[in-house]
Amino acid sequence: MNKATLVEIVAESAGIKKKEADTAVSAVFAAIENELATGGKVQIAGFGSFKVKDRGARVGRNPKTKEEINIPASKAPAFVAGKSLKDAVNK
Repeated sequence: MNKATLVEIVAESAGIKKKEADTAVSAVFAAIENELATGGKVQIAGFGSFKVKDRGARVGRNPKTKEEINIPASKAPAFVAGKSLKDAVNK
């Protein structure tokens, strides 16, 4: 599923126009992005939570030359599924 398909489903389910659904979906994504960018966490009961994970610095290897390279520490967004979502997927 891509964003366009999601917008269509939201529009149909909510009985609103696709343009309104697109605005709503984009607003949700922007809110999650903004919260994560400020170091926060987004928890949606029954669905899951979005958070930022710290990835430590490490030594990697160039697969072509086998040369070791230093990979700096970084932050990455992460999603942890809630129990209801896990149960729905495992049916």
